[in-house]
Amino acid sequence: MGKNLQSSERLRPIDLARGHGLSTQAVRNYEEAGILPAADRTPSGYRAYTPLHAGALRAFLALLPGHGHPTATAIMRAVNEGAADEAFRLIDESHAQLLDDRRTLRAVETALSDLAPATAPDPGGTFIGPLARRLGIRPATLRKWEDAGLVHPRRDPRTGYRVYDEAAVRDARLARQLRRGGYPLERIAPLIAHVRTAGGLEPLEAALTDWHGRLSARGRAMLAGAAELEAYLRARGRVPA
Repeated sequence: MGKNLQSSERLRPIDLARGHGLSTQAVRNYEEAGILPAADRTPSGYRAYTPLHAGALRAFLALLPGHGHPTATAIMRAVNEGAADEAFRLIDESHAQLLDDRRTLRAVETALSDLAPATAPDPGGTFIGPLARRLGIRPATLRKWEDAGLVHPRRDPRTGYRVYDEAAVRDARLARQLRRGGYPLERIAPLIAHVRTAGGLEPLEAALTDWHGRLSARGRAMLAGAAELEAYLRARGRVPA
């Protein structure tokens, strides 16, 4: 970051690609996408990049891990178009999403820690009335949760009655705990989906540890991306020295 990005030194596409594991075509694609500012052309028509373009490339690659390709592209395009405020808004949105993901993780952890030990499951499943009484809710609430995708009871082939197996009872208990915590149905559905993906509550513990790690990595990546973007903005003269 200490390099003089305003230097008049001329760089070839291969010079930008080298050291980043990129192809020269990728560098040209980045320019066409607005990630890099437009390059001058030599009399023979070849692109002539400068250290400023190298700084833009470093900023984009540093933004990628924390913000993802579409947002990192939009941020760099906004900066190169002179719309720094739009770039900052996009960064703010990424940080807000990260914060929301942290709150989601905390909600899952809190709900899991507050769940009372389950009684021995009925291998044949249970019907809506007994489960509603066990949870202290109305059967209509369970039907509403089913409509929202929170629980998936099967239907008895002979009677058509809802039958809640062990997984469905688990999901209903978790939904009840999250509802008691004030979470709306639309926010509970993805949380329970995490439980289903993990294969239950116990395997979810390892998934939660991994989730923590990924959120921390995103946070650090955003810091690294901000540092490179700051250097690029200064080189473009968009912030005071």
